[in-house]
Amino acid sequence: MKIEAETNSREKILMEATRMAQAHGYNGLNIRDLASAVGIKAASVYHHFASKADLGAAVAKRYWEDSEATLQALLEELGDPLACLRRYPDTFRKALDRDNRICLCSFMAAETDDLPDPIKLEVRKFAEVNIAWLKQVLIAADSVPSDQSDIRAQAIFAAVAGAQLIARSRCDITVYDQLIAGYVSAGLIPS
Repeated sequence: MKIEAETNSREKILMEATRMAQAHGYNGLNIRDLASAVGIKAASVYHHFASKADLGAAVAKRYWEDSEATLQALLEELGDPLACLRRYPDTFRKALDRDNRICLCSFMAAETDDLPDPIKLEVRKFAEVNIAWLKQVLIAADSVPSDQSDIRAQAIFAAVAGAQLIARSRCDITVYDQLIAGYVSAGLIPS
């Protein structure tokens, strides 16, 4: 029973820390506010995570692992690489749909100069996972020559993350949808 309670507390901490970091970034992640939101004492957060940096790294790692699983599930569900490319922007749109949040790792990437090294590694892994998946799907869809798949994958990733940032700054998800439609009509995202 005690192990289950500790697991539940850890999960609640990770979930709330993710929500907070999506809204305010790593630098806006306050342990006291986090503990209050979860309904525990600040010292209890440190029972699960030795430092704020450890918490931040765990949050970023969980985020890219969840994203990797989502992308893999999308590929398995649809089976069609072109359909996967069309649905890829939806994975970023979901954050905007939840209280105008943005991708946690995109937010943290903007804070790179102030991040501890373990968090930087996890944030980079998020980009690597997305770019590798996009490259794989682009090649499978025969959308671009394989020697151009890496740069196209990077361009799609950057464009989608950028569209999310612009839409958030305007508190308008329709801006995101318009930008994605523009990327498709311009041929950046194959249709």
